[in-house]
Amino acid sequence: GVFASALMGGLTNSINGWVSPEYFVAVMGWSSRMNIWLMSIVQGIFEGTLFGLLFSLLFTVGVGIITGGRCSYLDAVRYLLGILLGVLLCWALGGLIAMGLAALSPEFYRTTFRSVPDEFRDMLRFAWVGGSIWGVYFGALVSIILGLVILRNNRQQARVNRPRL
Repeated sequence: GVFASALMGGLTNSINGWVSPEYFVAVMGWSSRMNIWLMSIVQGIFEGTLFGLLFSLLFTVGVGIITGGRCSYLDAVRYLLGILLGVLLCWALGGLIAMGLAALSPEFYRTTFRSVPDEFRDMLRFAWVGGSIWGVYFGALVSIILGLVILRNNRQQARVNRPRL
Protein backbone atom coordinates (compact mmCIF):
# COMPACT_ATOMS: atom_id res chain seq x y z
CA GLY A 1 0.00 0.00 0.00
CA VAL A 2 2.77 2.44 0.85
CA PHE A 3 4.64 1.63 -2.35
CA ALA A 4 1.44 1.94 -4.39
CA SER A 5 0.70 5.33 -2.82
CA ALA A 6 4.22 6.57 -3.55
CA LEU A 7 3.88 5.36 -7.12
CA MET A 8 0.48 7.05 -7.42
CA GLY A 9 1.90 10.32 -6.09
CA GLY A 10 4.79 10.22 -8.54
CA LEU A 11 2.56 9.33 -11.48
CA THR A 12 -0.09 11.97 -10.83
CA ASN A 13 2.46 14.68 -10.12
CA SER A 14 4.42 13.77 -13.25
CA ILE A 15 1.30 14.75 -15.17
CA ASN A 16 0.51 17.74 -12.94
CA GLY A 17 4.08 19.07 -13.15
CA TRP A 18 3.88 18.94 -16.93
CA VAL A 19 0.39 20.52 -17.08
CA SER A 20 1.15 23.52 -14.86
CA PRO A 21 4.64 24.11 -13.55
CA GLU A 22 3.30 27.56 -12.57
CA TYR A 23 1.17 25.89 -9.91
CA PHE A 24 4.22 24.44 -8.17
CA VAL A 25 6.15 27.69 -8.44
CA ALA A 26 3.22 29.57 -6.87
CA VAL A 27 2.13 27.06 -4.24
CA MET A 28 5.44 25.46 -3.28
CA GLY A 29 7.49 28.62 -3.67
CA TRP A 30 9.93 26.92 -6.03
CA SER A 31 12.08 28.98 -8.38
CA SER A 32 11.08 28.81 -12.03
CA ARG A 33 14.77 28.17 -12.81
CA MET A 34 14.55 24.76 -11.12
CA ASN A 35 13.51 21.54 -12.85
CA ILE A 36 9.88 21.88 -11.74
CA TRP A 37 8.71 18.74 -13.48
CA LEU A 38 11.27 16.51 -11.76
CA MET A 39 10.73 18.23 -8.42
CA SER A 40 6.96 17.75 -8.72
CA ILE A 41 7.49 14.01 -9.20
CA VAL A 42 9.73 13.82 -6.13
CA GLN A 43 7.18 15.84 -4.15
CA GLY A 44 4.42 13.46 -5.30
CA ILE A 45 6.43 10.43 -4.22
CA PHE A 46 7.12 12.06 -0.84
CA GLU A 47 3.49 13.01 -0.19
CA GLY A 48 2.28 9.68 -1.57
CA THR A 49 4.55 7.86 0.86
CA LEU A 50 3.28 9.89 3.82
CA PHE A 51 -0.35 9.40 2.90
CA GLY A 52 0.39 5.77 2.06
CA LEU A 53 1.65 5.14 5.58
CA LEU A 54 -1.59 6.47 7.06
CA PHE A 55 -3.98 4.96 4.53
CA SER A 56 -2.19 1.59 4.45
CA LEU A 57 -2.56 1.36 8.20
CA LEU A 58 -6.27 2.15 7.88
CA PHE A 59 -6.66 -0.39 5.06
CA THR A 60 -4.71 -3.14 6.83
CA VAL A 61 -6.52 -2.70 10.13
CA GLY A 62 -9.87 -2.57 8.33
CA VAL A 63 -9.16 -5.72 6.32
CA GLY A 64 -7.93 -7.49 9.47
CA ILE A 65 -11.04 -6.59 11.45
CA ILE A 66 -13.49 -7.38 8.63
CA THR A 67 -11.94 -10.74 7.76
CA GLY A 68 -10.85 -11.75 11.23
CA GLY A 69 -7.28 -11.89 9.95
CA ARG A 70 -8.23 -14.48 7.32
CA CYS A 71 -7.82 -12.46 4.12
CA SER A 72 -5.47 -13.87 1.53
CA TYR A 73 -2.78 -11.61 0.17
CA LEU A 74 -4.24 -11.93 -3.33
CA ASP A 75 -7.69 -10.81 -2.15
CA ALA A 76 -6.22 -7.84 -0.31
CA VAL A 77 -4.27 -6.82 -3.42
CA ARG A 78 -7.45 -7.02 -5.52
CA TYR A 79 -9.25 -4.65 -3.16
CA LEU A 80 -6.20 -2.38 -3.03
CA LEU A 81 -6.14 -2.18 -6.84
CA GLY A 82 -9.81 -1.22 -6.81
CA ILE A 83 -9.07 1.48 -4.27
CA LEU A 84 -6.20 2.81 -6.40
CA LEU A 85 -8.50 2.94 -9.41
CA GLY A 86 -10.98 4.92 -7.32
CA VAL A 87 -8.23 7.33 -6.29
CA LEU A 88 -7.23 7.88 -9.93
CA LEU A 89 -10.83 8.58 -10.86
CA CYS A 90 -11.12 11.10 -8.02
CA TRP A 91 -7.85 12.72 -9.15
CA ALA A 92 -9.32 13.29 -12.61
CA LEU A 93 -12.72 14.32 -11.26
CA GLY A 94 -11.13 16.83 -8.86
CA GLY A 95 -9.16 18.38 -11.71
CA LEU A 96 -12.23 18.60 -13.93
CA ILE A 97 -14.36 20.14 -11.18
CA ALA A 98 -11.72 22.79 -10.46
CA MET A 99 -11.39 23.57 -14.16
CA GLY A 100 -15.17 23.88 -14.40
CA LEU A 101 -15.25 26.25 -11.44
CA ALA A 102 -12.46 28.36 -12.93
CA ALA A 103 -14.14 28.44 -16.34
CA LEU A 104 -17.58 29.32 -14.96
CA SER A 105 -16.34 32.05 -12.64
CA PRO A 106 -12.78 33.17 -13.35
CA GLU A 107 -13.12 36.20 -11.04
CA PHE A 108 -14.23 34.05 -8.11
CA TYR A 109 -11.46 31.55 -8.78
CA ARG A 110 -8.79 34.24 -8.95
CA THR A 111 -9.94 35.92 -5.74
CA THR A 112 -10.32 32.63 -3.86
CA PHE A 113 -6.95 31.12 -4.72
CA ARG A 114 -3.63 32.92 -4.63
CA SER A 115 -1.18 33.36 -7.49
CA VAL A 116 -3.62 32.23 -10.21
CA PRO A 117 -2.27 33.11 -13.68
CA ASP A 118 -4.04 35.88 -15.58
CA GLU A 119 -4.27 34.11 -18.94
CA PHE A 120 -7.44 31.97 -19.14
CA ARG A 121 -5.70 28.86 -20.49
CA ASP A 122 -2.98 29.01 -17.84
CA MET A 123 -5.65 29.52 -15.17
CA LEU A 124 -7.43 26.33 -16.30
CA ARG A 125 -4.17 24.37 -16.19
CA PHE A 126 -3.46 25.79 -12.72
CA ALA A 127 -6.99 24.83 -11.63
CA TRP A 128 -6.55 21.28 -12.94
CA VAL A 129 -3.48 20.73 -10.79
CA GLY A 130 -4.96 22.17 -7.60
CA GLY A 131 -8.25 20.34 -8.07
CA SER A 132 -6.65 17.04 -8.96
CA ILE A 133 -4.43 17.15 -5.86
CA TRP A 134 -7.47 17.75 -3.64
CA GLY A 135 -9.24 15.01 -5.59
CA VAL A 136 -6.48 12.57 -4.65
CA TYR A 137 -6.62 13.51 -0.97
CA PHE A 138 -10.38 13.19 -0.63
CA GLY A 139 -10.54 10.34 -3.11
CA ALA A 140 -8.08 8.25 -1.13
CA LEU A 141 -10.16 8.47 2.02
CA VAL A 142 -13.45 7.86 0.20
CA SER A 143 -12.00 4.99 -1.85
CA ILE A 144 -10.57 3.22 1.19
CA ILE A 145 -13.84 3.51 3.08
CA LEU A 146 -15.80 2.35 0.04
CA GLY A 147 -13.35 -0.52 -0.59
CA LEU A 148 -13.69 -1.71 3.01
CA VAL A 149 -17.50 -1.49 2.83
CA ILE A 150 -17.47 -3.55 -0.37
CA LEU A 151 -15.13 -6.09 1.26
CA ARG A 152 -17.44 -6.38 4.27
CA ASN A 153 -20.51 -6.75 2.07
CA ASN A 154 -18.82 -9.38 -0.11
CA ARG A 155 -17.76 -11.35 2.98
CA GLN A 156 -21.28 -11.22 4.42
CA GLN A 157 -22.78 -12.24 1.06
CA ALA A 158 -20.37 -15.17 0.82
CA ARG A 159 -21.45 -16.33 4.29
CA VAL A 160 -25.13 -16.14 3.34
CA ASN A 161 -24.61 -18.04 0.08
CA ARG A 162 -22.37 -20.72 1.63
CA PRO A 163 -23.97 -24.16 1.30
CA ARG A 164 -24.95 -25.73 4.61
CA LEU A 165 -23.97 -29.31 5.38
